[in-house]
Amino acid sequence: MTKKNTTKKVSKKRGQSKKATERPEEDGKVMNRGLGAAKVAKKDEFYTQYIDIQKEVEAYLEFNPNTFRDKVVYCNCDDPFESNFFKFFAANFNRLGLKKLITTSYDGSPIAGEQLDLIEYKGKKDKRIKPKAIALEIQEVRDFNGDGAVGIDDIEVFLKKNPHSRKSLEEGGDFRSSECVEILKKADIVVTNPPFSLFKEYVAQLAKYKKKFLIIGNTNSITYLEIFPLIKENKIWLGCTNFNVGMFFEVPDNWERFHHIDKRTGKKMARVSASCWFTNLDHGRRHEPLSLMTMEDNLKFSKNLKGKLAYYKYENLDALEVGTYKEIPSNYDGIMGVPVTFLNKYNPDQFEIIGNSDDSSMMEELGVSTLGHDFIAAYRARGGTGHYSPGMRMLCLLEPQPRVIYKRILIRHRHQQSKGKKK
Repeated sequence: MTKKNTTKKVSKKRGQSKKATERPEEDGKVMNRGLGAAKVAKKDEFYTQYIDIQKEVEAYLEFNPNTFRDKVVYCNCDDPFESNFFKFFAANFNRLGLKKLITTSYDGSPIAGEQLDLIEYKGKKDKRIKPKAIALEIQEVRDFNGDGAVGIDDIEVFLKKNPHSRKSLEEGGDFRSSECVEILKKADIVVTNPPFSLFKEYVAQLAKYKKKFLIIGNTNSITYLEIFPLIKENKIWLGCTNFNVGMFFEVPDNWERFHHIDKRTGKKMARVSASCWFTNLDHGRRHEPLSLMTMEDNLKFSKNLKGKLAYYKYENLDALEVGTYKEIPSNYDGIMGVPVTFLNKYNPDQFEIIGNSDDSSMMEELGVSTLGHDFIAAYRARGGTGHYSPGMRMLCLLEPQPRVIYKRILIRHRHQQSKGKKK
């Protein structure tokens, strides 16, 4: 456990520098990007708690103790020492069997140097200067302070005595910069809390370079047009912990809106309800089969279905509406629409993901017809006030009353489980 919960998000402050720009005529665009990024940077300053990192990583070790063994772990949104991602992997370097730990920070980080004042952060007469981006590499962790034990204190001693273990980043530490991309190419696993505002771009970069990763993101990004296809193709999935419960992050002292002050650290904490882990590292939870009842038993005993004669079917797609993963019938072969929260229970051996109701093109491919004038008229007649109009391609029901269905993942059973399945 650390004194401060300070894993930084690479904030939007990280506008691409001119040095990273190859064509002079793009300087204006780059400058505008940087200025725009600076305006919203504070929205990305959420620092992950050590305990949340520890709980998540331990779940992968339970499934495969060698998940990180002989791997180069890269935390590319993290200040060396202040980041709890850095702290965790440095403190557990030997236990995890890491080959190398690399972290990169960014220019002007508000937390760099708070806990360990490196030479790079000192100006004349030891006056603290605005932190510049640095890259740090650790290839071994041993008893550097001679106290007979190996821990984070040894890392502090190592960093103070070995300035050669780090180097300045001329392009500002942006994860998109050529310097950071070169480091990324050499990494095996990327673990960090990237800026939510740049999540699409961040994941696209990981996919481009075919990297293993364990990162935090906004739960709403599940249905992003750039993210969902990766989930559908089993190239990315949810992590093990903290899904749909919210996570607490440390935020800067100058934040006026926050949830509470941590009694232990004195730091302001904010709760982000829509946050979760995303990964392509295998873990045991995604292979646990979901225990299900038959359609008949669900209609008899399920809380939301009890007393109904049948499941509702969408008006514009031959598929069942299933309000919760618990009500997925075990003996139905067809397509079913389930809430996004189903993905926390998703077992790729048990189910196939068919589509995402937020993706109009995907819905068109599945044969979902658009909302018609008759449906809209019936919807308005019963008092519906949503901003819907004919021509929109959205899942809808007529029973028990006309309504448009919010965010559904379309799935079906991957294998037949028994004879007499419903279709």
